[in-house]
Amino acid sequence: MKSKSKDSGKLRIGDDWNAIRIIALSQSNPLKAIAEFVENSIDAHAKTITITRGKEHGAHYLAIKDDGDGVPRDADGQPDFKYVATHICDSIKRRLKADGNGSGLQGEFGIGLLSFWTVGDSLTMTSTGSDQKAYQMTMNKGDSRYEVSPRRVLFAEKGTELKITPLLEGIRAFSGEKIQWYLASELRDRIRDSKARVTVIDKLARKQYEVEPRQYEGRLLHQLPPIRTAFGDAYAELYLAEPDEAARVSLTRVGTRVIEDLSTLPGLEHAPWASRYVQGLVDVPFLNLTPGTRSGIIQDERFAALIDALKPLEAHVKGLIEEQQRAEEEQASQQSLKAIQKAFHEAMLALPREEYDWFDVQGRARQEGGGGANSSAGGIPGGIDWDETVTGVAEPGPKDFQQRQFFDFAGPLFGVVVSPAASTTPLNEARNFRALPRDRSRRRVVEDLQFAWELTEGEGSLRGVADQEVEYRAPAEPGLARLKVSVSQREVTVTAEALITVTDSLESAMTPAVVNTRGLPGYTFERAAGELWRCRFDAERNIIVVNSGHRDFVFATRNRALQLRYLVRLYVKELVLKNFAGLPADQLLERMIELSLYAEEKLKSS
Repeated sequence: MKSKSKDSGKLRIGDDWNAIRIIALSQSNPLKAIAEFVENSIDAHAKTITITRGKEHGAHYLAIKDDGDGVPRDADGQPDFKYVATHICDSIKRRLKADGNGSGLQGEFGIGLLSFWTVGDSLTMTSTGSDQKAYQMTMNKGDSRYEVSPRRVLFAEKGTELKITPLLEGIRAFSGEKIQWYLASELRDRIRDSKARVTVIDKLARKQYEVEPRQYEGRLLHQLPPIRTAFGDAYAELYLAEPDEAARVSLTRVGTRVIEDLSTLPGLEHAPWASRYVQGLVDVPFLNLTPGTRSGIIQDERFAALIDALKPLEAHVKGLIEEQQRAEEEQASQQSLKAIQKAFHEAMLALPREEYDWFDVQGRARQEGGGGANSSAGGIPGGIDWDETVTGVAEPGPKDFQQRQFFDFAGPLFGVVVSPAASTTPLNEARNFRALPRDRSRRRVVEDLQFAWELTEGEGSLRGVADQEVEYRAPAEPGLARLKVSVSQREVTVTAEALITVTDSLESAMTPAVVNTRGLPGYTFERAAGELWRCRFDAERNIIVVNSGHRDFVFATRNRALQLRYLVRLYVKELVLKNFAGLPADQLLERMIELSLYAEEKLKSS
């Protein structure tokens, strides 16, 4: 039995009109269709392109007019509209590229004109012949016929004009501004390289827009590794900036955007393309595009070669991103440390000095404010609020005072704080309380002040009620007293209160606060994932080591405010354990609650 011989042949289209319909409707993005019309004008060497959105005889229309070379002419010198209409999928530009004369031309499929089906119902294309007369071709959506006729005009102009009317219902909502923004990104390099002036006139909104090629944000990266393949070289223009969800690196071909986000392509769904630290473009002239939409690429051997060629660039850019991330973390750590220092500075002013003032904050506060109601003793100018009281940094000298005097001069009285704001006093014992007036920027105010102290609740006696510092003497019976101070500066009066617990028993293990002349500890991170410790105090270096691999720290890094509160609580834990050594566990917990309450409250107000 003889085997049947094999048949072979060539594919061909069975229904030409059905194929044209499929091609015409393959462009799903009408803005992309408008961009293709503008590209045709650029390919025709146009220097001025005007896009007009308007309404005429009750119908919305879109017109694209240029001053380019116009439609190629036939043997009679007239625009060869017949060739345009009867050579679908047979682009002149493709033949020019094959002959080596099409450098910079974008179209190659001969189907761009048909994309008007996704914009409107009818297309009229006008161009001038060698006889200086205007001719037009009309095509209608869903109709296989076309018509060419002379067009009566007063003066025939150079170039080509497309007019699409009426627009589809969804296209009517496209404003001139939206078209302008799309073209600025889609045709960024084509417009920039051709130096064509593209204008969008929105007659409905009565506005006019110049299409300016999109400007990227951030720092332009220089000396990038080259992108070289056997099919040609690609070009990268990348900018490194702050992380932004809108940051994208687009894929372009000969200046026209093909893919908005490079990280959506297979094999590129990783850093740096998905990091959102980088924006810009990678232009790859040798890629093959999907003919219908021209918004996708064919993943052939050319695409595979691009993926491999991008690897050195990826490694280089990832290194730059990591450097920036380290700098950002260092800056964030400095800002966090400053906020923590300020919060503890304020908390220690509010808490009893003999129990909590481990950094002599209240002693410094006395030196700053002087001893009387209106004095500034010790030659320290008002308005300077020393961060050095907790950081341990040396105080400025006289020259520094002169340089800072103008900027640190205190403003009008805005508020007042009582130090300490909460305290415990034994029966019949005395304790001093001090008013710390401040301006709106929390700088100390020392001039033209009047003080008035009073007990608004509870028992006890006061001495020096008109001074900045008052002495309170506890009664013979336990109780709760409320102390109030009113501070006046000319017509402004502000008040603050302090709570005093009068008790007959204090914790026996309590010892006076020992001043740490090195200041509040700094902090550093050590990643110890899987280990249970959250932090530990390194006394030799005067720093708190934070376990950045602990699950609580990872949870807290979701936002800066939560991370700050977490770090404050770690500080509270280490400071209480160090300075209240020997106390029973329940008393340590009481101290931690007290210190964290005031520190976190001051953190919110800082």
